Amino acid sequence: MLGSLPGEASLRQQRYYAHPSNRFWHLAGAVIGVDLPALGYEARLRALDDAGIGLWDTIASARREGSLDTALREIEARPLADFVAALPQLRAVAFNGAASASIGRRQLGEPDGLTLVDLPSSSAANAAMPLAEKQARWDILRKFLD
Repeated sequence: MLGSLPGEASLRQQRYYAHPSNRFWHLAGAVIGVDLPALGYEARLRALDDAGIGLWDTIASARREGSLDTALREIEARPLADFVAALPQLRAVAFNGAASASIGRRQLGEPDGLTLVDLPSSSAANAAMPLAEKQARWDILRKFLD
């Protein structure tokens, strides 16, 4: 699961998806069948790992005022192709939001035997899509779980 770059709240707390209005933990928890928001951060990460899900970012570094992806400047993308090549059991890469998908797809191209999944952003900034619709779109990830 690849986001773009952690926002200010996440960077301050040194935790993925730390902003309380971000719905990542709810959406991912529903996919794996675990109430992730009820768990502490380390337990959340373990539950994702147990389900075969890892977290990372498509952006290695960037300049940004605030937390919105639209404010990203001077973007340096991660070398995702090298990363994916080192994970032969990887079946899918999911992008959390349009910015992550745009950057990640440029890095990965059309990888053989790997499914790329564009997901609606879990961010509260993506409020135009109701949570139920986001969840329905995220539920596709279930078919890639062991």
